[in-house]
Amino acid sequence: MSRFRFAFDRSYRLPALLFGVVPATTWVEVADGQLRVRFGPWSLRTPLANVASATVTGGFAWLRTAGPAHLSLTDRGVTFATNGERAVCVTFRTPVKGIDPTGLIRHPGATVTVADPSALLAALEATP
Repeated sequence: MSRFRFAFDRSYRLPALLFGVVPATTWVEVADGQLRVRFGPWSLRTPLANVASATVTGGFAWLRTAGPAHLSLTDRGVTFATNGERAVCVTFRTPVKGIDPTGLIRHPGATVTVADPSALLAALEATP
């Protein structure tokens, strides 16, 4: 099992705390053929076979990423951000539920600001 912690920027801590997003409730896990993301009250889970690609990205605007999970209105992707510097953007073959507990909104991708993006990429690539 590989578990990756989120990298919290100081300016993101208070807005995140207001939504229950703290280091103890945030992580990304690659294990048992699954990708799991926990971001405070939000979660995402999908088989690793559903992961189409993963790339490192970054340079996010604080107003668009600080606080809760964010839904992109352009492509329905979900962003779980605790900093604006670096993240891993994961795309899925089949969209997954995450931000909406009813599952009506499905995400074609998820962005996660883990502390070690390179290690998460390696874990995703190492999975057959």
